[in-house]
Amino acid sequence: MSKVRVVPALLTDDPAALTRMVSVANEFADFVQVDIMDGRFVPSSSISARELGSAGIRFVWEAHLMVVDPLNYVEQFHDVGASRVIFHIESEDDPNDVVALARSLGIGVGVALNPDTLVSRAADVLPRVDSALVMSVYPGYYGAAFVPEALDKVPELRRDFPHLELEVDGGVKADNLVEVARAGFDSVCVGSAIFRAPDPAEAYRRLSSLAAQV
Repeated sequence: MSKVRVVPALLTDDPAALTRMVSVANEFADFVQVDIMDGRFVPSSSISARELGSAGIRFVWEAHLMVVDPLNYVEQFHDVGASRVIFHIESEDDPNDVVALARSLGIGVGVALNPDTLVSRAADVLPRVDSALVMSVYPGYYGAAFVPEALDKVPELRRDFPHLELEVDGGVKADNLVEVARAGFDSVCVGSAIFRAPDPAEAYRRLSSLAAQV
């Protein structure tokens, strides 16, 4: 397995905090996941595409769309620079329509699976996307409890969809990162353990050093 990538995951509903977090991440990150919440798919809301577009981002980033209707979000996040959109298979829109729109815009597309969602629910669309994001928390806010059973999806995803980049998101910290990465992921998304650390850059370097052990 190639080196596991640590991906800072940026989540906020405060435009001023977004500017600060982007400024910090610009100094050490080359790829970031930005979490987008609509207050419907999950209880919380987050910053908008417009706010992201004016935040001074220098890194490559993907938008994790925790929203009911991702079709209404794909184009606006493409327009402000997202390299990939990840939508939840549990959302209300037809996943094939979401994939088709992303492809028509020339950006990457992935599917996210909540901890209790079976791989089989996304089996029809997974052959046509670039990545699968395994949620190891129930999404919506920083600091949610880690759900280890979510990692059980990895063998099935590797066996049936070997082309996919596999990402994991939620509850990953220094004390479980190696175990999580060894489950078979390409990328490990880390939010609070980086952005709530006293020194986010040092936290990122420490986590990346741990990931290099895998």
